[in-house]
Amino acid sequence: MGFGGFDGPGGFGGMMFTLIPVIVIAGFVIVFGLILFSAGKGISTWSRNNRMPVITTRARLLTKRTDYSHRSDPDGAGPMGGHGSTSYYLTFEMENGERIEFQVNGQEFGLLVEGDTGDLTLQGTRYHSFRRYL
Repeated sequence: MGFGGFDGPGGFGGMMFTLIPVIVIAGFVIVFGLILFSAGKGISTWSRNNRMPVITTRARLLTKRTDYSHRSDPDGAGPMGGHGSTSYYLTFEMENGERIEFQVNGQEFGLLVEGDTGDLTLQGTRYHSFRRYL
């Protein structure tokens, strides 16, 4: 007889071998479900934006911010041992007082200054352009 009767075909050891596949399958189902949920949410936002009219409104650029994400590189080939990417964000206040933030490319980000006023063109939550008043 084994340790405390927990091993063998009817003991604790046998139960572990049947529990592990259930845990692994549950993990895959959860991860796959999260991926499907995220994709569905993205498609829903894209579709909703496509149904919205393109509007242009007077707005003021309130803030600019960046978000740098760094991913370590196992072979250390990248700068400082990893790879990174920068995301650029602009927050506008429209003439009705509503504030909205958009992710933009680096060139667009670099051309604008906090406090700029102009015409903001958007479609739902999708940024199209911002033309400053001179």
